[in-house]
Amino acid sequence: MRRENMGLTEKVLWSMGLGIIAGLLINLGGFNAEGSFVNDYIVGGLFYVIGKMFITAFKMLVVPLVFFSLISGVFGIGDIGKLGKVGVKSFALYMMTTAVAIAVAIGIASLVIPLFSAPTAAAAVFTAKEAPPLSDVLINIIPGNIIEAFATGNMLQIIFFSILLGISLLMVGKKAESIAEGVEVLNEAMMKMVTIIMATAPVAVFALLAKAVSELGLELLAQLAVYVIVVVAALLLHLLGTLMLLFRFFTKLNPLIFLQKMRDVQVFAFSTSSSNATIPVTLRSVTKRLGVDNSVASFTVPFGATINMDGTAIMQGVATVFIAQLYGVELGILGYLTVILMSVLASIGTAGVPGVGLIMLSMVFVQVGLPVEGIGLILGVDRLLDMLRTAVNVTGDAVVSTIVAKSEDELDIGVYLDREAGSVEVPEIDDEVEEEFAEVVHRAEEKA
Repeated sequence: MRRENMGLTEKVLWSMGLGIIAGLLINLGGFNAEGSFVNDYIVGGLFYVIGKMFITAFKMLVVPLVFFSLISGVFGIGDIGKLGKVGVKSFALYMMTTAVAIAVAIGIASLVIPLFSAPTAAAAVFTAKEAPPLSDVLINIIPGNIIEAFATGNMLQIIFFSILLGISLLMVGKKAESIAEGVEVLNEAMMKMVTIIMATAPVAVFALLAKAVSELGLELLAQLAVYVIVVVAALLLHLLGTLMLLFRFFTKLNPLIFLQKMRDVQVFAFSTSSSNATIPVTLRSVTKRLGVDNSVASFTVPFGATINMDGTAIMQGVATVFIAQLYGVELGILGYLTVILMSVLASIGTAGVPGVGLIMLSMVFVQVGLPVEGIGLILGVDRLLDMLRTAVNVTGDAVVSTIVAKSEDELDIGVYLDREAGSVEVPEIDDEVEEEFAEVVHRAEEKA
């Protein structure tokens, strides 16, 4: 494969491997001795500067991204009254599955990671802020000064204000449409900024991992392996356990048929790492393969791509436990509840594009007092995990769509039970999906 034809994922994986090799050579070769040229000018100079600039760029995007995306997200569910029970059921199920996902992830990570991981040398140079009492957390959700909240990056206050502003603009009605359009444009611009910064990820991954491995050696690699295994285990448990149990409980249908018919969608989501890019394929499978009426699917699928981030929530839960353990930080029950709350609220406005999950993770780290620099340690493996969690996200969209359709008597059981219904070859899906569903997606987005 020629270098210019490599995708971002391949470049990041190559950079990760080269960074690990470079770090091990420095560590095992004894070149990281204090006062040496390599340690002072390469590791502590070049690698440190590149990594720090990349992490700072992520922090720069957090406040505007959350602000604009949440307002857009509120507008996206603004017709929930007109759509009645379908909108209410969809919203409740998406929020519930996200909360369950991150709670399960934190539970698994809290049990497994401490068994195989211990605080590293990083713990000696980082002191976490003391956790405030629960009463202060609840009171401080409401900002006394929104300018101060934006300036200091108080994300709970920014989230509260953004949702309240979005609801207020909806209540204003037609006069606020121009503002809504402007916010949507700004939100799209922020997504482009994420894309631009992620384009520099290969260089940043090399620098961050080379620096970390040169300082911590094989110990860090062993702990990263534990992190990856726990994330994958939590994703599989949520996909095959939580989602399938909910599906069976609410629909009384065979989950194995559902998984068989969703295989193409999951593969497509895995390859694109984007819930939004997978919308046309998801819509086709949900309507033609599962038998959900288009009147339901045209709302629940785009809606889910906007607010349903189960896989991302799982990553945030495991990453929080992992980095807290690595830095020797005790978050406690209040810290974990804060992570759950913020992940659920942030999922309302999180765009379904690659890389945004890391922005949301940095927001969570800041709120619970963890170093944002810790993201650099997991960045190298995040692209691969991003592909897996996107497959979980789109599966959740289809589960909720089927549950809602069944409850509204809008599910064709005959189509669902017919294992060959709507079955086509993958290349044919690619050719006909855009023509068949582009107009449906456009109408759904206009409604939202």
